[in-house]
Amino acid sequence: MSETTHDGTVAMTKPVSPDEGLTPARLAAKYGLSVSGARPSLVEYVRQLWGRRHFILAFSQAKLTAQYSQAKLGQLWQVATPLLNAFVYFTIFGLILDAGRGMPKDVYIPFLVTGVFVFTFTQSSAMAGVRAISGNLGLVRALHFPRASLPVSFALQQLQQLLASMIVLFAVVIGFGSYPSLSWLLVVPALVLQFLFNTGLALIVARMGAKTPDLAQLMPFIMRTWMYASGVMFSIPIMLEDKPAWLADVLQWNPAAVYMDLIRFALIDGYGSENLPPHVWAVALGWAVVLAVGGFVYFWKAEERYGRG
Repeated sequence: MSETTHDGTVAMTKPVSPDEGLTPARLAAKYGLSVSGARPSLVEYVRQLWGRRHFILAFSQAKLTAQYSQAKLGQLWQVATPLLNAFVYFTIFGLILDAGRGMPKDVYIPFLVTGVFVFTFTQSSAMAGVRAISGNLGLVRALHFPRASLPVSFALQQLQQLLASMIVLFAVVIGFGSYPSLSWLLVVPALVLQFLFNTGLALIVARMGAKTPDLAQLMPFIMRTWMYASGVMFSIPIMLEDKPAWLADVLQWNPAAVYMDLIRFALIDGYGSENLPPHVWAVALGWAVVLAVGGFVYFWKAEERYGRG
């Protein structure tokens, strides 16, 4: 556009922009722009996470392979670590403190080993989850992907480690007289429910750990207290038979104890249904659904804040 000035020269004027007067929000809508790193809707987030399922599996397998890559025994430590823990607990609690009173040795030793293996699954998922974001900030800041992929992959890594250890657990159980039967099939739904619970737990502590990295230093004390309160080394009903009934109920209904008891009931012939709390499968399902769904939503609500600051 041009116009003639008073001295006869021609001056050029800037044309009016079609975006003149539009607010930033209207400009973004006009050109299809969105905020970088903004939290998607919950449904879209689930879709994105499903789209990264191959990355989640590959990342968990890589972490599992690298975990003991510097050790000479390598992946054998997946089995040796819980077995050594079980041996220490048996020496202290089984022989010295007689924590297995009320159970014969052929029941107590599989009881103890099963408890150590199953609780380690939950413990390791929580310990890995609390560092899922804070320990992988380089990855979080460099790439765009649903951040829930990290705690989910760590929980999956611990499941793979437990499955590798189950061969030894089965050998211990058989060695003490509990042979395979149809009840062993109950291990599958019990582990599925525990995996869902552990994944939700990992998501919760991952968000908390991203905001407060010092939580990782506190987690070992929390997990140790939880272990002692869950009946890993002793039978809760027998140990608390002279205590108020509500106390035994509270400890038996805690999720770690529930999943341990279900797998003990499935594998050990001398560990009958009288050792289980009422409605144990409903309780196990409830814990799994509440933690998995609640933990996922809780983690998703802070999606845009991970890796910032």
